[in-house]
Amino acid sequence: MNTRYRRQSWLTVGLLIFFLVNAIPAQAAPPLPSWNEGPTKSAIVEFVEKVTKKGSPDFVPENQRIATFDNDGTLWAEQPVYFQLIYAIDQVKKMAPEHPEWKTEEPFASVLKGDMKNVIASGKEGLMKILAATHANMTAEKFRANVSDWLKTARHPKTGRPFTEMVYQPQLELLDYLRANGFKTFIVSGGGVDFMRVFAEKTYGIPPDQVIGSSLKAKYEVKDGKPIIIKLPEINLVDDKEGKPVGIHQYIGQRPIFAAGNSDGDYQMLEWTTAGAGPRFGIILHHTDAEREWAYDRESHVGKLDKALDDAGKKGWTVIDMQNDWKTVFPPAKQ
Repeated sequence: MNTRYRRQSWLTVGLLIFFLVNAIPAQAAPPLPSWNEGPTKSAIVEFVEKVTKKGSPDFVPENQRIATFDNDGTLWAEQPVYFQLIYAIDQVKKMAPEHPEWKTEEPFASVLKGDMKNVIASGKEGLMKILAATHANMTAEKFRANVSDWLKTARHPKTGRPFTEMVYQPQLELLDYLRANGFKTFIVSGGGVDFMRVFAEKTYGIPPDQVIGSSLKAKYEVKDGKPIIIKLPEINLVDDKEGKPVGIHQYIGQRPIFAAGNSDGDYQMLEWTTAGAGPRFGIILHHTDAEREWAYDRESHVGKLDKALDDAGKKGWTVIDMQNDWKTVFPPAKQ
């Protein structure tokens, strides 16, 4: 056999193998790889499959596939305190040289002393003072820049990881899975909307217009010939508990068919979502993993889960047991 003929033969064989391999349909990767097999994962997959299968009695048109997720304790961690409060405390310390009166004025004095117990004891009034000082009386652009700068260097007090790495890998997969099946995913959180919008798209793939949260009032003005938005020290919306369905109504305009939360603050969102006609899915993340994350529920000072845990069964809500349902909690640390 001459060299030219051998070359042609090998080329023919190679082309044949190429076409045979590419003619075999690729097997889709199993969904939710960081979730353990079991009733929780199965319930999610079965729900998504039935609402997306054309011809199914449970089929839901794509423009009605709305999924809402709480943020703190549902998409990222919330211990030892809400991360936005850590941001506000860091900002108080940064701003302190310009406010000598804070050395004796509460709750700022306790913040500067590192007395978190006293800060929390100051209650809603004290926390509102901190938020007003660190979130208001500035332009929206200035606030976004402050949060962005903080996220670049701030680290979680226990793990030492950036706060945007304190997200839950299984939930990132769930967001991707829902979107791949025609769902539009929203954050509906008691956290500050302007705070979350800084990182939500890069971290979760959720753009700013799909983030709903607590907000301050704002005003438009022109300063030195430049149009600006000024954040005011007045509450516009508290997007927690009863405020969540209201926020969804005002900003989304339709009832979700899928809602996820982790605390009693999410009760009304899940209740309103699953009370609608047609197929509905409510899911609660129960923090049961003290080794890989934290274990807490009824007595926790953040993310208290009591009534929602008691009522989940009769409401038909699926409860995620973090310890048993998740293979991993956080994504691998970035180098």
